[in-house]
Amino acid sequence: MKKLTAFSLGLVLVVIILGAYTRLTDAGLGCPDWPGCYGFLKVPHTEYRMAKAELRFPEAPLDHFKAWNEMIHRYAAGILGILVLVMAIIAVRRRRAGVMNKPYKLAVGVLALIIFQAALGMWTVTMALQPTIVMLHLLGGFSTFTLLTLLYLREAEVPIPVEESLLPLQKLAAVALVVVIIQIALGGWVAANYAALACTALPICEGNWWSRMDILGAFSVPEADNYEFGVHNYEERMTMHVFHRIGAFVVLGVMAGLLWSMWQKASSAWFRRLTVLLTVLLVVQVALGVTNVVASLPLLVAVAHNAVGALLMVTLVVLNYSLYKIAQSKKEVSHV
Repeated sequence: MKKLTAFSLGLVLVVIILGAYTRLTDAGLGCPDWPGCYGFLKVPHTEYRMAKAELRFPEAPLDHFKAWNEMIHRYAAGILGILVLVMAIIAVRRRRAGVMNKPYKLAVGVLALIIFQAALGMWTVTMALQPTIVMLHLLGGFSTFTLLTLLYLREAEVPIPVEESLLPLQKLAAVALVVVIIQIALGGWVAANYAALACTALPICEGNWWSRMDILGAFSVPEADNYEFGVHNYEERMTMHVFHRIGAFVVLGVMAGLLWSMWQKASSAWFRRLTVLLTVLLVVQVALGVTNVVASLPLLVAVAHNAVGALLMVTLVVLNYSLYKIAQSKKEVSHV
């Protein structure tokens, strides 16, 4: 179970990266159906299959590059789903055998999330990249990464040093996690609506951006047959981008306060490593965000921005989990 969880952790990060790559190469509708591709289990290449694909979906010409991007992402996600199913079965069998000291609800919860995530993947295609579905699909992937991380910590029984001096930081760590999740959702909204290049100046946006903001329009979903390449006007996309930029400053401020306090208080190797990792991830994420603006969204940088965001969120979850375990240990000692 421990090895399965560790492998699944690596695979879910690969799936997240592949999902970002698929989205950023405009391959979200590379296959117009689900779960196959033009009615086949793999991308059609023979003349016969290509002709059949054209007859089935005359409105969606086959692009092999985009179709393979989409299908590789689906294959990886499918393998992850199978692994999570196996882990859930193991967890259920252990519970029936009377093994009560191993996680059960968490393993089953990951399976439920994976099933919902598969549904979101289907709706992403059948609803033609509807922005709300696309953003939820992104958040679902990040949530799967988070739950698998927690499952691994519990399966591996990772020892958490009891540093009670860090307990005053519990609320600040929770706030940091919340603002990072909100920022990821804003980033997902920007990406889903193709607004990544709506602002090309630093630090916020070019010109008198404050007078052109349209908040209601930016966070609405107009009716459309197809949402590929976005349906919002410039003012609405600019507003999405401005909110994401402002969110970055909020995250930077909250994280700076948390990390400064961690540097001062942490004494164990576990918490010092978490502090170093969070600091590095934060600096890299800011650098990637700035590079996206300055260099007009290079593909590899944009994909990395997505992956580092996931790592930053999961590391914050590990920190919050660690602080929670310290608080629980303190309660147990006081009860004794």
